Amino acid sequence: MSSATAAAGALPSPLPASQDPSLNRRMITISIMLATIIQALDGTIANVALPHMQGSLSASQDQITWVLTSFIVAAAIATPLTGWLCDRFGQKNTFLVSVAGFTLASVLCGLSATLSEIVAARLLQGVFGAALVPLSQAVLLDINPREKHGSAMAIWGMGVMIGPILGPTLGGWLTDSYSWRWVFFINIPIGAMAFYGIWRYIRKDAPQRRVSFDMFGFATLSLSIGALQMLLDRGEQNDWFSSPETWIEAIVLAMSLCYFIAHTALRPAGKSFLDYRLLKNANYVSGLLFIFIVGMVLFATRALTPSMLQGLMNYPAAIAGLVTAPSGLGTMLAMLIVGRLTGKVDTRVLLGTGFAITAFSLWQMANFTLDLVPKTVVWNGIIQGIGLGLVFVPLSAATFATLSPEMRAEGTAIYSLMRNIGSSIGIALVQTLLVRNTQTAHAALTEHITIANPALHDPGIAQAYDLGTQAGMAALNGEITRQASMIAYLDDFWLMMWLTILVLPLLLLIKPPKKNAPVVVDHAAME
Repeated sequence: MSSATAAAGALPSPLPASQDPSLNRRMITISIMLATIIQALDGTIANVALPHMQGSLSASQDQITWVLTSFIVAAAIATPLTGWLCDRFGQKNTFLVSVAGFTLASVLCGLSATLSEIVAARLLQGVFGAALVPLSQAVLLDINPREKHGSAMAIWGMGVMIGPILGPTLGGWLTDSYSWRWVFFINIPIGAMAFYGIWRYIRKDAPQRRVSFDMFGFATLSLSIGALQMLLDRGEQNDWFSSPETWIEAIVLAMSLCYFIAHTALRPAGKSFLDYRLLKNANYVSGLLFIFIVGMVLFATRALTPSMLQGLMNYPAAIAGLVTAPSGLGTMLAMLIVGRLTGKVDTRVLLGTGFAITAFSLWQMANFTLDLVPKTVVWNGIIQGIGLGLVFVPLSAATFATLSPEMRAEGTAIYSLMRNIGSSIGIALVQTLLVRNTQTAHAALTEHITIANPALHDPGIAQAYDLGTQAGMAALNGEITRQASMIAYLDDFWLMMWLTILVLPLLLLIKPPKKNAPVVVDHAAME
């Protein structure tokens, strides 16, 4: 990624800007934070609306998750292009096109009448929204003097954190009060204000055109990521390798990945989309694996919980959003604490504590029942948020501690890419297992529904489920399906808990960062 990300590490902006008294820093900050907020919101605001979209768009449970994964995959592919686009077209122009494109794609999402339409619109959202977070960070650093960079990044981090905190609650309220379409239409006024502020207050910069772009490397990597996601999303529906489509996707994935690996290995270092020298750093490779697992656990949990609460326990969308929002508060609280501990406490201790707390929260979720009360969901979300918050900052510090400064820009791009790939794979995996395990559990439970089962002769059960009528049989089948679905959700939570535990031994591979080592915080991971 060196050709694209070299520019990402030094996005073009006039250096004296931070000392220019004519700059309206307050208005620029408001404008770019509005752009950051709409991008951060769309990572979580649609989660609680998925059950409503599923009915409206006539989609199955595994199909509706494409609304989430299409956005994540598109953003993962497009994020490394940010630096090259700024170098080619200028920072302000790139920012304006990104905001306008994201807002227009939001309109198309809200107007979608079919699943294919909304997935296509979400792909556009991901492509245009990929640059918003790194551009907002770059502009804030440009317009503030070095002594105020800490305060600027604190404001920026709070803007990014609004997504997981406000997204579920706002999405639930809009869905219940209006319709699921308003979780996308809400971006229109925010996007319009952000566009005007960027156009009015940020000064135009001239394109530099200093770097070339490794198009073949980017294309083959993008094709392999897209083929992998299609295989995961549609594999269950197509009965996996019984379908020619799955074979085609697997062949495309294998071929494009082989071409990418060969292309990267044969080109000189610094001239290919991925600098293979990064993979020789044990700290960095361990960090990539950790952030991959974090992406899987974080986004899969956020995709599963709202659908479980609404589909099995009849929570209104607004309440489901309200009880899942505190997870973001827990993350913010943990970050405030760990920021003071980083450099004073062994990084491996902080990481181990964070992963242990996350595993504990998943263990609690794996013991949920259908009688779940909102208070339990709230406290579990706070605990999980604290665990993940304890991971983000020290993981970034440890991952980049032994990486040379000239490779840091490219390293952060791959780091973000691995998080996004982990997120998309995690969502596809848990949804596939959810559908399959529901069928398996349903079949196992129905084996006990025989005339010889004494429980069926209990007066209370016999009254509730009159097996002599079709209505009684349908009611009993509905309850069996509900119980089977809950078992499948618990299986997913068990899987994520074990994934979290199994990466703990890899902490031994991480060397603690040196004192005063620069910390590159992946705030985007918290969206």
